[in-house]
Amino acid sequence: MSATVYFSRTITAEKVLELYRLVNKPLPGKVAVKVHSGEKGNQNFLKPDFWKPVIDHVGGTVVECNTAYEGQRNVTERHVKLMADHGWSQYFPVDILDAAGPDLELDIPGGRVIRKNYVGKDLAGYDSMLVLSHFKGHPMGGYGGALKQLSIGVASSYGKAYIHGAGDPANFWTAERDLFLEAMADAAGSVIKYLNGNMVYVNVMKNMSVDCDCCAVAEDPCMGDIGILVSTDPIAIDQACVDLVYASNDPGRDHLVERIESRHGIHTIEAAAALGYGSREYHLIEIE
Repeated sequence: MSATVYFSRTITAEKVLELYRLVNKPLPGKVAVKVHSGEKGNQNFLKPDFWKPVIDHVGGTVVECNTAYEGQRNVTERHVKLMADHGWSQYFPVDILDAAGPDLELDIPGGRVIRKNYVGKDLAGYDSMLVLSHFKGHPMGGYGGALKQLSIGVASSYGKAYIHGAGDPANFWTAERDLFLEAMADAAGSVIKYLNGNMVYVNVMKNMSVDCDCCAVAEDPCMGDIGILVSTDPIAIDQACVDLVYASNDPGRDHLVERIESRHGIHTIEAAAALGYGSREYHLIEIE
């Protein structure tokens, strides 16, 4: 079944909220708002004031999880400080989901690569999730969007290493790439199932570097901004973003496409679609 994806070429905080309202999907109970906190030194991540209208509208708590590599976000104390330094805790309540263990284990009986997903235990305190993603390239996954936010983003520090290693954290940097991407698809599906599909996804195609917001030293954006997309389908929204990149005549398009293709980025979408929790087919509704 084809999914609906709302799209606007106007990139403003107010337009994010407008498109969110068009989706018309209530987020019940306590709402987790998944953001990317932005590594210290990163110049491309989307700042809290950009997201403020939609976060205020849903009355959510900004959530993040610690990283599995050295930096300012791999230890709770430093991550909390960074959330303050970057302005998140100035505007919103903030919850580092894996601030303390033990992790919450989500079973994935139909997983292609992994059969468990390890997420921050605080996820148990939420009923729904607004997933706010900055669409851009990624050094390992090819691109970062909704599926990455659901998988690596919600995973605990240990869970991130587990996904990257395709089930073996010792293989964090060495796992076969397609297995890593399939593990991301497995993990994303487990979060959707846990929250009973009570989720809305926003992807913003702005500041599109080939590097992720997790990079302290990232390349500057390589192509012009494209727009905002909102959907209830994480697969469709990521597919639509990739399609918009490919359709662009921007001079920097080829650099981003090379990053996506060289890392087999589309395979995450393929694997997720095979698991059946969304569709690569979509109807794009453009809003001025």
